[in-house]
Amino acid sequence: MLDTQEKVEWQGIIVSIQPRTNVWRYVLDNRTHSYHGYNIFLEGSVDDDEAQFSVAISEKQQLGNGFRIGDEISGTAWTKKHPEREYADYYRAGALKRISAAEDTPDGKAPPWKIPPPDMQTYERRRARMLSLSCWKGKCFQCVWANMSNVTIEYDFGKKQKHRFEPFCYGPKSCKYYKMGKARAVPYKGSPASYDTGWMDADDTAHRDFDE
Repeated sequence: MLDTQEKVEWQGIIVSIQPRTNVWRYVLDNRTHSYHGYNIFLEGSVDDDEAQFSVAISEKQQLGNGFRIGDEISGTAWTKKHPEREYADYYRAGALKRISAAEDTPDGKAPPWKIPPPDMQTYERRRARMLSLSCWKGKCFQCVWANMSNVTIEYDFGKKQKHRFEPFCYGPKSCKYYKMGKARAVPYKGSPASYDTGWMDADDTAHRDFDE
């Protein structure tokens, strides 16, 4: 298979920064999250063409630069090799530069929380709940606790996998905007689909208080 990836130059204003995670699903009771950095969503240009786009960056790049919503930044990146597996539009970001800093500093006292994102250990410790797609596209899009995960479904164990994208929330259980959305089907070859109805959310976040 030929490698058709291309390197691009981009520039834009950050509208959201979310954790970049992968989720592995296997039938009903297996949902494993792994943490790989951040997806930065921008409004600007790619190779001088106006665009709304997202760029995947590493944890080191984000924590080193301290990017936040409203910053204007630029860099290079590559088109994605596996579109069905990767949500961000561009990967392998480099030459990152802050052109101008955001003027406003959100206080982070009320949702949606638009503060700079924490490190990956914080997300891993908090664990996630399923988030409705309408929430992710709407009021939650700029929140530091919302994310769109790359999901791998073990459809025929060790032989075949399926891929899709799912939104999740790492935020406080008390958030007034939170909605889980519909139960999510988890198919497996030769069997009726199982449905994730949210009980794993309760187990995964049982260690957190209502306002944490």
